[in-house]
Amino acid sequence: MRNALGSVDTVLLLGGRSEIGLAIVERLVRRGARRVVLAARGAIAPVEDLERLGAEVHVLDFDAARPETHAALIEEAAAKAGDLDVVIPAFGVLGSQAVYDADPVAAARDVAVNFGGHVSIGLAAARRLREQGHGTLVVLSSVAGVRVRKANFVYGSAKAGLDGFAQGLADALHGSGARVVVVRPGFVIGRMTRGMTPAPMSVTAAEVADAVVDALDTRKVTVWVPARLRLAFAVMRLLPRPLWRRLPR
Repeated sequence: MRNALGSVDTVLLLGGRSEIGLAIVERLVRRGARRVVLAARGAIAPVEDLERLGAEVHVLDFDAARPETHAALIEEAAAKAGDLDVVIPAFGVLGSQAVYDADPVAAARDVAVNFGGHVSIGLAAARRLREQGHGTLVVLSSVAGVRVRKANFVYGSAKAGLDGFAQGLADALHGSGARVVVVRPGFVIGRMTRGMTPAPMSVTAAEVADAVVDALDTRKVTVWVPARLRLAFAVMRLLPRPLWRRLPR
């Protein structure tokens, strides 16, 4: 439940070492959040900075590839911190299309994390938020899933599935007091994309975090980062496939 000042009080980050996820959590702590759960594989997550800001931080072991553990993890997080005001699944594998072309097993394994893991944890979190009667699930989608490109179509197809899942889940939660925010960043400059040439309208983890916090304040349901990508993809969706295939990698 939001505190007396209207600020988020409790945050669960799934993928506790994510640059975007940690940037969102830091901003929420600076604005009044006092209980944070960082769920990370191996239970290794940076906690000192958040503790210095005054947050009570719990760390839980989380494996996105083990959906059979996800429902119990959500309940453990709630047992540690109380009602969950904001849940942020921020895990995933970018991968390489060339690797996937050569190794379909690797492609299937990463899609299971990028889509299946989010479906499992998203449904488990949604059940908890519905029972509470409040709370927000922040789904980090991508413009890569808005129209899938040949340069990264395995990753893009997983994001397309995630985006559709998030929209459907938002409709399913309507009227429950819980809600979903779908975030569609462009190319994010950071550890995951190190060594890659930034695409036009690239953003940083900090810019994505600012947009998410603004959406929590204003109750937006869909966030494009940067905002002008909404218009760009309104046009790109209409491009004939022969032209779409010719876009630079």
